[in-house]
Amino acid sequence: MNWGLTIPLPGVKLADHRALVEELAGLGYTDVWSAETNGYDGFTPLALASQWAPTLRLGPAIVPVYTRGPALLAQQAATIADLAPGRFILGIGTSSDTIVERWNGIPFTEPFAKVRDTLRFLRRALSGEKVTDEALGVKGFRLESAPEVPPQIALAALRPGMLRLAAREADAAITNWLSATDVAQVREAFHPDKELLARLFVAPTSDAEEARNLGRWLIASYLNVPVYRAFHEWLGRGEALRPMHEAWASGDRQGALKAIPDEVVDALVIHGTPESCRAQIRSYVSNGLTTPVLMPLPTSQFTGAEAVRALAPTAP
Repeated sequence: MNWGLTIPLPGVKLADHRALVEELAGLGYTDVWSAETNGYDGFTPLALASQWAPTLRLGPAIVPVYTRGPALLAQQAATIADLAPGRFILGIGTSSDTIVERWNGIPFTEPFAKVRDTLRFLRRALSGEKVTDEALGVKGFRLESAPEVPPQIALAALRPGMLRLAAREADAAITNWLSATDVAQVREAFHPDKELLARLFVAPTSDAEEARNLGRWLIASYLNVPVYRAFHEWLGRGEALRPMHEAWASGDRQGALKAIPDEVVDALVIHGTPESCRAQIRSYVSNGLTTPVLMPLPTSQFTGAEAVRALAPTAP
């Protein structure tokens, strides 16, 4: 059974992760996955982890296709693939208009076509081909040192169009912010056999109110972004989240937090004792998730590192 972890942990400097990452395989973790929003970039943590833990699978979930040129994206992927032959899977996606347009000043246009064309370019470039791609504006690019083992490519996919693209042309799909019962709907729109990954937010605490307070901040931050709002409308949560969206749009941040129902938080954020959390994680797998990628949230009962150990599949 795959059991992934998100690195870096919240509030822990990247350089301070070595000892914990070296422990992960012994704890039963199989993967480490990075992220890329407004903290560390998606590749550097994986470069370090490739040397700290030489058996773990590595991947970014995800790096945007807009914020690097196609050639640079291929170069960075080839670097990690060279450091971890056969253990690297490249996670790419559109990201969001907030990250692409507001923070990077890049137009967030034609996301489906941009992902599709970048995926096709990367397949060819990472296999060592010389690539010209008119859609991306690439003329005659070839990697100086293509990886001996080209990485698999996973595609961030939230709704049927992107899930079908992932099913046709990628090796896996990556999703986010869903409940265990939502997995079946995503799996049905995707593929019966290909790998499906999801980052799961986990707050190991017996204090439900503490967990819900943490969860509300995260839900408000993510689910007001248009791509996630559309995802949850497709999942059938649109009416339950409508009061939050309305309060957020009016600038009432506190009102938006209060408008998120407990049952929505409980569905989207795993919380409880470590034993209960592990059982909830396994319920995602039972419903069709291949690889849970944990994002442990520090609580009053567990620091980030303590949570990693308590949530490990081999924990008592």
